[in-house]
Amino acid sequence: MLNTIKQHIFRSPYQSLAAILVVSLSLFLMSAFFLIGAGSHTVLQYFESRPQVSAFLKDETKPQEVDLIKARIEAMEKVKKVDYISKEEALEIYRQQNKDKPLLLEMVSAKILPASLEVSTYDLNSLKEVATELKKEALVEDVIFQEDVILALSNWVQTLRKIGGLVAGFLLLVATLTVLIVLGMRIAQRKEEIEILKLLGASSWYICLPFYMEGIIYGLVAATIAWGLSYLGLLYVSPFLVKFLAGIPLLPVSVVFMLEVLAGLLGVGALVGFLGSFLAVSRFNRAVR
Repeated sequence: MLNTIKQHIFRSPYQSLAAILVVSLSLFLMSAFFLIGAGSHTVLQYFESRPQVSAFLKDETKPQEVDLIKARIEAMEKVKKVDYISKEEALEIYRQQNKDKPLLLEMVSAKILPASLEVSTYDLNSLKEVATELKKEALVEDVIFQEDVILALSNWVQTLRKIGGLVAGFLLLVATLTVLIVLGMRIAQRKEEIEILKLLGASSWYICLPFYMEGIIYGLVAATIAWGLSYLGLLYVSPFLVKFLAGIPLLPVSVVFMLEVLAGLLGVGALVGFLGSFLAVSRFNRAVR
């Protein structure tokens, strides 16, 4: 059977190449959308896991007063976590963020930095309510929260998923139709040979299996090419993304994750190849009845 499949492929190499390239392009775009979506989701999780509301306390605030404010905020059902950041801890954070800028480090001391309460919520929609409660505290000097950034990123991820789903569906349809057309032409070219095999008593499975396998091979080869291009593209843009997303643990992408992407693409490619070949065989069988 392997020799038969090899003859099918190399008998019309340009048709085989066209099918593989079209399916490769479709799977590559699908892979790119998936990687962008996965990266955006990781960035969103990073921001969601960070303190989302920061309440800066006045210098005269006493430790027991801090505890009272913290207890009142922690009592809110929508609050996930409240952390107290002292002046010394704020200075250490500032030093870590500006360790490459010695001039800035010399100008700042713990005295001029405010202590703060860092609050995380279970639901992004609760940020505004928590910020409002903190502003009511007399010893809170200022309140900032990242509602706009996080909600915008959340909306971006949801929109990307919807668009990615529609694009993926369209690309899968294009890839399946490409395999269908190419294998349909192959089957038409071998019409007489197929009829002879039927007269000799060959089973339908014996006749159709090489076409099914050919379609699956197209899908597997295309998936491997698409994965390779995706990985190379990711490695190419990684230096830029590392600088752009400084501090966010998004890169480097683990090899295990990329192998999982490869497994997914191989599965999708095999499915597309089989479905296209199955439709081509079914159409031929209906035509010769």
